[in-house]
Amino acid sequence: MPKTKKAKPGKAKPPKNTAPQARDERNGVQDEQGIDFPRAWVEFPDPADDEQVFRCDLTWLTSRWTCIFGSGCQGIEAGRADDGCCTLGAHFSDEDDEKRVAENVARLTPELWQFHDVGTETGWIQTDEDGDRQTRRWNGSCIFQNRPGFAGGMGCSLHILALKEGKEPLETKPDVCWQLPVRRTYDWIERPDDTKVLQVSIGEYDRRGWGPGGHDLHWWCTSATSAHGAGEPVYVTYRPELTELMGPEAYAVLVEQCEARLASLLPLVAPHPADPER
Repeated sequence: MPKTKKAKPGKAKPPKNTAPQARDERNGVQDEQGIDFPRAWVEFPDPADDEQVFRCDLTWLTSRWTCIFGSGCQGIEAGRADDGCCTLGAHFSDEDDEKRVAENVARLTPELWQFHDVGTETGWIQTDEDGDRQTRRWNGSCIFQNRPGFAGGMGCSLHILALKEGKEPLETKPDVCWQLPVRRTYDWIERPDDTKVLQVSIGEYDRRGWGPGGHDLHWWCTSATSAHGAGEPVYVTYRPELTELMGPEAYAVLVEQCEARLASLLPLVAPHPADPER
């Protein structure tokens, strides 16, 4: 795995003109709980690199969020709940990302990929209005998204390929797809002794993570109570992804910090507002 400081976080662009974000009222309770609330962060040196430190959002990483694609997800575009967050396609983070995805696309078969004929005959990559490369949108969503009713299974065909081959989906999908909804950012911090350290933040990919257009998404899951009901916290369910983003040594430290937070006999400081009450 490349060093964290050399990796580039995924890129995704929401539509510039979308309908006002949806609010799912369930028994009179607003589903999305907002994005401005107290958070508990922890910072620790990277055991594998003395030039960087990790800053991790324990409120998010110990939350009970889980992906509810196909089982309650409302989608980021109104009227396209079955798309989840695949409506826009996926921008490649760099050339290596695109090359890796291409190698996996070559192993997709018509039984796994609903639009295999379209993708192989006329291509599965497009450029956006800025000239950036991304997966092609076909019939309103990413060309790799199998629609409901497809015999090979609904959802990302690259994800299905990984499961079929006994791999982690992060090995076959574009970077931005497997990183969501974890967000990794970088900041060089100048210290009082004139030294610098790279601060790598690991946190929640909330609406702001999408840029200004994120506030106009129809619905977003990270702050939705309907998506916070997992039996295990995020730092456990996202072990492969967090290990890839942080490195195994740093992930081990994160686990210690998360376990200490959850083991406390005192009331949890700054819990995620979308989590069920403990």
